Amino acid sequence: MDATLLTGAEFWRDPATFAAGDFPGAIPACGGLTGHVLFETSGSSGAPKWIALSKTALLASAAAVNRHLGVTQASCWGLALPPRHVGGFGVAARAFEAGCRFECFGQRWDAAAFRKWLEERQVTHASLVPAQVHDLAAAGSRAPAALRAIVVGGGHLDARTGRAARALGWPVLASYGMTEAASQIATQSLDSLASIYQPSPIPLLPIWRAELSAENLLRISGPALFSGALVLEGNEWVFQPRVSGWHETGDRVALDEGMLTPLGRADTLVKVLGELVSPEQIERELAALSGGALAPGVFCVVAVPDARSEHALVPVFDAAAGAELIDAVLAAYAARAPGIRRLRPPLMFADFPRGALGKPRRAEITRRAAHPEAR
Repeated sequence: MDATLLTGAEFWRDPATFAAGDFPGAIPACGGLTGHVLFETSGSSGAPKWIALSKTALLASAAAVNRHLGVTQASCWGLALPPRHVGGFGVAARAFEAGCRFECFGQRWDAAAFRKWLEERQVTHASLVPAQVHDLAAAGSRAPAALRAIVVGGGHLDARTGRAARALGWPVLASYGMTEAASQIATQSLDSLASIYQPSPIPLLPIWRAELSAENLLRISGPALFSGALVLEGNEWVFQPRVSGWHETGDRVALDEGMLTPLGRADTLVKVLGELVSPEQIERELAALSGGALAPGVFCVVAVPDARSEHALVPVFDAAAGAELIDAVLAAYAARAPGIRRLRPPLMFADFPRGALGKPRRAEITRRAAHPEAR
């Protein structure tokens, strides 16, 4: 996809349904999809579905983000994420909405090349994932003077990495969002750059209403909400429209006076010896114990069936992370972990499964961890 086409008025006026990626087969002829963009996503089961976002919703999100980050016609949005995902697509939408300059980093990710490109193109705003911020901080280079904000999405940016990046002048801002919300739901403000980086709490953008369900899951309502989803029923894609003004997510969060703290996916909680355990929380502890040496996306903790304890927790690493570092981190964790959160010996994958944004493919990793013969 040529992302520059997304910044033209012709695209936004076109009523045809557009797939931001390679849609498998023909898009169903459905009036509910007129003027919509489709984004592929999947749940914890790995089952594919395509989220339908109206162009009106995408531009509502773009406007909210632009206002929040002080974007003007004199600004420049820089794209270094794949536009087939809503985080990358949203960068182009924001440039169109603001009427500002738009630049694409059209090469393989490299921290040094990205820094040079930012300076040459005088980019003021960009979106990155945690792994990219980790690489910038590890490189030790200072941010270009023109850069005003880097929205970090697609995962958790830990405090140590965020602070290291800010010490080098990189204006990283934690955000929380999802495809169903046309990207961002909550984003740190430019004012927060004057303070020490904290990954949370994160202020809600003003277009969103948020509340907790009876099960303490986040519910959201706002003008950037998705219209529905295409799901595969047999061999046929079927459009399932959203039937409520509210969308209940699968995320656990804390809400306090317009501030949101992510607590992880509800569907990742598992029972070990009768108690609920969060593998995501263990991952954050391992990252902290590594002192930032474990980059985001190079490991995860998965739960596999166990006859005695119901589930066992298995850390799975990209083999490139290094055995010495892994052993040291796991030893430090073992010295402090209670019984229900103890880990099995680690697995090392030379072909560690991850998506285009660097996120581990949990469903695939769990399957391989549970069935060693499949590896």
